[in-house]
Amino acid sequence: MLYLTTVTPVYHGADTLRRLAEELRIVRDQLERESAPVQLAQAIFVDDGSTDGSDQVLRELRSEYPWIETITLSRNYGQHPATMAGILHASGDWVATLDEDLQHHPAHLLPMLQEAAMASRDIVYAMPDAPVHGSLFRDGASALYKWLIGRVSGNRNVQFFNSFRMMRGSIARAASAVAGHQTYFDLALSWFTSSVGVLRLPLKDHRYAEGRRSGYRLRSLLSHGRRMLQSSDLKMVRLGAVIGFVAMVVALLALVYTIVVRLVFPTLVEASGWASVMVAVLFLGGMNAFLAGLVLEHMTILLMKSHGKPTFFEVDRDQDSVLREWFERRGGQR
Repeated sequence: MLYLTTVTPVYHGADTLRRLAEELRIVRDQLERESAPVQLAQAIFVDDGSTDGSDQVLRELRSEYPWIETITLSRNYGQHPATMAGILHASGDWVATLDEDLQHHPAHLLPMLQEAAMASRDIVYAMPDAPVHGSLFRDGASALYKWLIGRVSGNRNVQFFNSFRMMRGSIARAASAVAGHQTYFDLALSWFTSSVGVLRLPLKDHRYAEGRRSGYRLRSLLSHGRRMLQSSDLKMVRLGAVIGFVAMVVALLALVYTIVVRLVFPTLVEASGWASVMVAVLFLGGMNAFLAGLVLEHMTILLMKSHGKPTFFEVDRDQDSVLREWFERRGGQR
């Protein structure tokens, strides 16, 4: 038997927590009714310093549903640290993270698990099939920033990053264990696997679309962007070193050319000194760029090591066949 754990960071979610728990119960009952080889064993809620009475609602839910567990953080640490705290308490073979506002509906958990099992993916992200917030600026800015980080870091999965994930439990726990407070969790996950899938689903931030305050303030969004940049293995640093090296080679070739022209065709040189100055500027500038690139490359390596990036990681995908057989018997149900 395989087990699924859900992890939900909670910050001012008192209005939606009870409905979310009920939707999770429906998924849990469905798996039990169908005698599935995977069961929803845990639903972990992490109270991230809420002040709207979410803690009281969580206590009530925990008393009503024995499979619900609650964790209370000492203060508000942010979504990613709260998520990682929950994952470290998760015992499931698979771990799904979802928000408390029902933007990520529990009914999508099985389709995401099916996508992971059928292709032996370690992580499956839910990809919105339409703009999530209904705001051209908000959705466009998020997409543009992720695209830029993806290009700079060379990580093609950055564009899919969001908080609705289905993850292999061993990878989720390993990434949570090594990630620091300033580490962007999805980039930490990418250190452990490149087997990432995407499933398009209808996702909508109803609080934002209806004019209510989003769960993320501008300060939080900027913090997410900063940590994403800090946690990235920036390929642009390496590119700077390459450009500097090429400039040095070009300068040396230009120097050889200048010397040959000066010795063989002295009448072609109308003004002395300009060629040697340009060669010297190009060579020294290239050397500075090359050396700076090397230094920054080593600093990036040290930064990734401080963030917990591993040398290697082992994963066991043998149990995926059990899930594949069950999903195939279910047919096209999603």
